[in-house]
Amino acid sequence: MPWRFLRRPSQTPPEGDWTTWLILAGRGFGKTRTGAEWVHENTSRYGRFNLIGRTAGDVRDTMVEGESGLLATQVDTNRAHYMPTKRKVIWENGSTALLFSADEPDQLRGPQCEAAWLDEVASWKYPEAYDMHVLGLRLGEHPRQVITTTPRPTRIIRELMRDGATVVTRGSTYENAENLPPSFLDKIVRKYEGTRIGRQEIYAEILDDIPGALFTRERIRYGEPPRAINGDFDLLRVVVAIDPAASSFEGSDETGIVVAGIGANGLCYVLDDLSTRSSPDAWARRALSAYTEWMADRIVAEANNGGDMVKAVIQAVSAEAPIKLVYASRGKHVRAEPISSLYEQGRVYHLRMFADLEDQMCNFTQDGDGDSPDRMDALVWGITDLKPDDHVWSGQFAAIA
Repeated sequence: MPWRFLRRPSQTPPEGDWTTWLILAGRGFGKTRTGAEWVHENTSRYGRFNLIGRTAGDVRDTMVEGESGLLATQVDTNRAHYMPTKRKVIWENGSTALLFSADEPDQLRGPQCEAAWLDEVASWKYPEAYDMHVLGLRLGEHPRQVITTTPRPTRIIRELMRDGATVVTRGSTYENAENLPPSFLDKIVRKYEGTRIGRQEIYAEILDDIPGALFTRERIRYGEPPRAINGDFDLLRVVVAIDPAASSFEGSDETGIVVAGIGANGLCYVLDDLSTRSSPDAWARRALSAYTEWMADRIVAEANNGGDMVKAVIQAVSAEAPIKLVYASRGKHVRAEPISSLYEQGRVYHLRMFADLEDQMCNFTQDGDGDSPDRMDALVWGITDLKPDDHVWSGQFAAIA
């Protein structure tokens, strides 16, 4: 049966003069199907599309080859031919879609298009990927784009919602309940009913900053450290900070692993978030790999959860990496306050968007000591060790060799 008879009103393209159709919807809503069908329907109107997903794997596995992707939803009257080695899809009528990964923003410098489908934009690591794309959305008389995403309160989403040329469609997971496996609804969706994550992932609410949270999204800035003449980042020091989990069982806490550096300009930079839920040997190897890749000065690890064990695990993988063990003499909130002040002063930049880390930061409140924001803790330890302003840390921390 043709899609126009199957789609729900919330999956029907808006009328009127618009540039962006922003579909903010929960998991299982049918966002992918909506995006794919919109592309198929408009191959008679547009000849050049750009398709951009979070990663190259997402473009291939979800947008093109997925159960609701372009190949699964095509019709016999205008078949689509996928050319993976050339990163494109060509329809029988000659329309072409070029495929891009938002993980590689430089790919988007130059390619122009008449229309585009962007998926999960709120989870893109590099916000500049959207900026590069939209500068190329300029062919034809009326360029248009469809964005399908589970919402996060990112800069891109907020700017699009304020744009008068954007039409916003919202939808919850339950709208498509009849097409979802009962096990998904019973075991997954209902697990998050009434929770903050459920409001975002099921009901597609854009969750603003929590009152009393130490960190706010508007204070998280993005940018690169200055570069030296040879093109490498010009950093005075780099550390790999670890907040180790007490166990590695399914459902246990994550081990926070954050790479941070300080530039000659006095600013701090969060360079990577490699946090993981894995065995001690696995997280130690991951941290040591980051130590080598970023040419770090040392590894900083919280010692409260068995300092001797932490040091032994790391040294079992590499006896050469310098390790500094630190322990907390005060609660998480007190430890994080000086770092929050640095963000407020504009003295910390993130190299790219670290969605899970930033969610932890912006969800942490004064009464959150019962929680375990492992990524945030690693961030705090890392920036603390960089000592961008010594008097800020006075009396808050102690360290043991």
